[in-house]
Amino acid sequence: MFTGIVEELGLIHGLELDGTSPSLEIKAQTILSDMKIGDSISVNGVCLTVVSFDSEFFKVEVMPETLRKTGLSELKRGDRVNLERALALGGRLGGHLVSGHIDGVGTIRKKHRESNALVIDIQTPQEIMKYAIPKGSMAVDGISLTVVDVKGDSFSVSLIPHTAQNTTLGFKSAGSRVNLEGDVIGKYVEKFMSARREDERPQRGLSLKDLAENGFL
Repeated sequence: MFTGIVEELGLIHGLELDGTSPSLEIKAQTILSDMKIGDSISVNGVCLTVVSFDSEFFKVEVMPETLRKTGLSELKRGDRVNLERALALGGRLGGHLVSGHIDGVGTIRKKHRESNALVIDIQTPQEIMKYAIPKGSMAVDGISLTVVDVKGDSFSVSLIPHTAQNTTLGFKSAGSRVNLEGDVIGKYVEKFMSARREDERPQRGLSLKDLAENGFL
């Protein structure tokens, strides 16, 4: 689990996304301080596993399914990425619970300034829009953000200068794609409620047709 509070911007140093063993090599500093093989790292909101590292770089492997369902397939050498280590028990939960399992990819529709804030409007697939609730939480490229407004097929978020300067959203432009993850608690509530509705449906009784089809008539 993660909190959606980005620790640093990493730099894509090397990548192999077309071969039989897709991987990313990322230059970092802060998160290398206590890194171990097998650690989970959020890379633009995607939970990936460290397979090797040294004093400057770490490497993660990427499954084909991850490339299909996230924006990682669009990364290029030199791109910056949001990095966060997994939440440690006993640590502060500064953002919200983020699993690192991406629900889908949205597209930045527009950006504009409002006083010191940077407001971003994100066009979003309909299956994710149901998790976009005003004043609710949404992870965008792994950043824990509060939904400001919801309109049709998009929602907006507002960034303070610190977030704009220290995450990918500050330099991404209209047309850029972003990884989206809805609030995990909301998804569990949705699952429980849909199961309850299913249980409350009237059960159809046996008919003469059912009995005939099963050899009783």
